[in-house]
Amino acid sequence: MDQFTFHDMTLTWLDGGLNYLDGGTMFGPVPKILWSKKYDVNENNLIELTAHPILIQYQNKNILIDTGLGNDKLSDKMKRNLGIANESSVVKGLNELELQPADIDIILMTHMHNDHAAGLTKWEGEQLVSVFPNAEIYASQVEWDEMRAPNIRSKNTYWKENWAPIQHQVKPFQKRMTIIPGIEMIHTGGHSNGHCVVKLTQNGETILHMGDLMPTHAHSNPLWVLAYDDYPMDSIAAKEKLMEEGLEGNYWFSFYHDAIYRLVKWDVSGKNIVEKVNRSKYSHEKV
Repeated sequence: MDQFTFHDMTLTWLDGGLNYLDGGTMFGPVPKILWSKKYDVNENNLIELTAHPILIQYQNKNILIDTGLGNDKLSDKMKRNLGIANESSVVKGLNELELQPADIDIILMTHMHNDHAAGLTKWEGEQLVSVFPNAEIYASQVEWDEMRAPNIRSKNTYWKENWAPIQHQVKPFQKRMTIIPGIEMIHTGGHSNGHCVVKLTQNGETILHMGDLMPTHAHSNPLWVLAYDDYPMDSIAAKEKLMEEGLEGNYWFSFYHDAIYRLVKWDVSGKNIVEKVNRSKYSHEKV
């Protein structure tokens, strides 16, 4: 497992699953001739994507950003359509760190789409239960409301199986919230109407976890939005604002779906990577 020490915080990337999606959907209106220069694509036009939650250990608390693809919740047809190469081994990763799911204190949900939220619940016999029974789960009020009453588009990714068993654990917030000093959630909208980013601050330095506003380092251009974005103009506006802040402040940017990098810093132009933390098991496997 990849780890990064950020002053008093230890970040560990857990394996929440791996899949291969059509590159065109992940880069929306951007021509392949442009995005393929920044992110590997195979002969089937598929790109490798992780679904890797980040465990933050800080102030004697165990905190997760998102929860992965989960296990045994997708049909074979869904697995095929989503290009699932493997499902979650988050619990195994926690065990290797001598932790149990019950040891997770806080979960920060950037949004509640299935590839981020399926790991919240699991099957026990015929019943779905919470994977992390002692955790407080934070999501924006907008996201939580839509998840429970999705529209014709979002119902394909907001599943009752992911929220009903954990609804008593959820603590919705408006606009922005300091979870504990040094960890803040900020509502952005865009990818989903309730989407959030997570801001980690330590001793004058910042890591900005962009969720699906910037699923990989190759999405740093504010105009490079996903076909999956429900509100692309909101994505552009939010990303433009956050990128300006981050580049001026020399922020680290962290990723959930990036198969190549865990963390990246750009120069002030936003075009050149000046520091990076690689994913240790970057796979070029053909599918």
